[in-house]
This record gives sequence, structure tokens and C-alpha cells, in this order.
Amino acid sequence: MTSTLPRVLMISKAIIVGIYQRKLELMAAQGIDLLALAPASWRDERGEVTLEHAFTSGYRLETLPLRFNGSYHLHLYAGLNRAIRSFQPHIVHIDEEPYNAAAWQMLYLARRAGAKTLFFTWQNIARRYPPPFSWGERWIMRQVDYAIAGTQSAGDVLRVKGYRKPLAVIPQFGVDPDLFVPAEMRPDGPYRIGFIGRLVEEKGVRVLLEACAALTGDWQLTLIGGGPLADDLRAQAARLRLLDRVTFAGQIPSAQMPAHIRRFDVVALPSLTRPNWKEQFGRALIEAMSSGVPVIGSDSGAIPDVIGAVGLIVPEGDPLALKGALIQIRDDRTLAESLRKKGRARVLAHYTHAQIAAQTVAVYRAMLE
Repeated sequence: MTSTLPRVLMISKAIIVGIYQRKLELMAAQGIDLLALAPASWRDERGEVTLEHAFTSGYRLETLPLRFNGSYHLHLYAGLNRAIRSFQPHIVHIDEEPYNAAAWQMLYLARRAGAKTLFFTWQNIARRYPPPFSWGERWIMRQVDYAIAGTQSAGDVLRVKGYRKPLAVIPQFGVDPDLFVPAEMRPDGPYRIGFIGRLVEEKGVRVLLEACAALTGDWQLTLIGGGPLADDLRAQAARLRLLDRVTFAGQIPSAQMPAHIRRFDVVALPSLTRPNWKEQFGRALIEAMSSGVPVIGSDSGAIPDVIGAVGLIVPEGDPLALKGALIQIRDDRTLAESLRKKGRARVLAHYTHAQIAAQTVAVYRAMLE
């Protein structure tokens, strides 16, 4: 390598989403030689999501084949050792939870190449994993140089589990406020309710359908996302006689999301806490807030911290409370306008890609010092 810039290798399946790549452009612009490795696709409960090439200036984005694609805990990257030896990074950014085999693979190969390492975590429940996952988690927490937690609660879990090395609290990705912008005009028509996320039990979409079924007046609900619950939700909508009011939009390319979101009058995320999961962040919330759309969230996990005082919080699993919040935003125009402005201001203050990129690069520089 001829570059005198600090060389950072990031391995991440999350960056297959095109709009997330904007953070990488902004990181590279701050004086690092960045190589980002991602799989060509990732399989999960939504189906197979393929790599988008949306923001690729100033850094290299390359693909590696995956073994056990779709196995969250067991997937591995083919050719990773060769990529590390070729790039000779100063830092390897392990964009994986510490209890995953891919994270163990990345740390082992990075240490063998003499690179410093950090990992990222969203895990906000102090779960105890069976061997070998518990062994791998403890090994990573002992051997890694730095950790980034997406929320303070995730950082607290790391400390409870015994992690004693440097820790920064930085969300994994932010929002591009030049993409997610408020609509210039709000057209007349039905009250437009949006949900964006995986169609799984813990996201609370059943609760949202029940809440909407109790609404009066002219309204439409659009569900953006895919998942194993899709057929059950269609059946529920049919039982509630809502099929003419509910649109199942499916998966939408990330570059098209801003245009869809700014059409909504409100975005709801009624997540439900489970023994092994609670809402870890809720990206749809900050994308809606940046777009000048009021948000409603349940009190699951990180949602109240993400929303702060610029949206409405309802008890999880309570369709009547959710219905009341939907009515409140629909009928109180002063409140709705205030939430639009405050939500946008909160994103500009805390959740832009530029801020998160700068904070992440600051961690890299601290590691190299």
C-alpha cells in the first residue's frame, strides 16, 4: 500500500442497504483509507436482500462470498484472510455482534495481521448464550481493542457482561438530511399512517391493525417491509374488514424510501418486548423525523430515548392507547406541526450520517494514538 492515510477495513452485512453507505463516504472524507467488505446478498425473514450500490465515492466497496448465508450466528466470509493480507489495515472494524462466528473469524484474522480491532453491538438485553457462543463472546471482549454500542443500554449490557476496555456509544448509521427531507406541501386526502419494518411479531403490527380498526373517518395504512407474518397480517386485516384500507407495500429499495415516507402523516412503531428482544433503536423513527413526519412509538427498549420529547410514546401492546395517539396527531394540527419541526431538529442535532461518521472516525484516531 502506498497511502499514508490510516487504513480501515470494515466488514459489514448491514451496508448492503444503499442509503447506509453515505456514512462510509463521509468517513472516508475525513482522512482515512477505507475498504468496506459486504456480502452480495443477505437472507433473513424478509427474503434475500441484495447489495445496493448507492453511495460509493471516496472509498472501496467490495464483496466477499458468504458461507451459511442467512445463519445469523454461524455465517462466515470466504476469502477474508486474503483480503486482510492484501489491504494490510491498521484497524479492522468488526460490524458484528461479539457472539457471532463471523466476528470471531474477523478478530482472529485481524490479530494475526497485527491490526487493531473494534466491534459493534446493539444487544440491549444481558442474554446468556450457550457454548460456544458464550465462549466466543468472552474471548472477543478480552481481546478486542475497542467497542461501539448503538445505545447506552447496549453499552451497559457490555459492562454487565464484563467488558472493561474503551467503549463509545454511537448509533450504527444515521440519516442523510438532504435525502430525508420534509414534503413541500401536504396533499389533501385520507389520513396516511405508515409502518416501516420487518413483519414479525415483535414489531407489533397486529396491535397497529387493531388500533386502526377502531379509527373513524378516512384513513389509509401502508406497511412497508417483508417477513414471515405477512400472510397472517393480511388475514387479520380481512377479519377486521380493512383490506381496502391497508396496503402491503413489501420491500422497497432504500433509495425510494424518502419519497414514500414524506407522503405519510404519521409513522408508528408499536414494538413489543420479548424475553430475548426489545427494540434496539428503530431506524424508521429517525427517517420519519428527518422527513418532517410525526412519530408514535411504544415504550419498548430504546424507542423513548430515540424519540425523546418530539413524538408520542404509548404503552406497548395497547391498541386503545395507540388509537388515541393516532387520533391526537390527526385532529390536533398545532401538535402535529410542532412534532414535525421538533422531530426534524432532533435528527439534525443528533442523528445525521455526518455526525455519526465523525464520531466513528474519532474512535479510529483514538485507537491509533
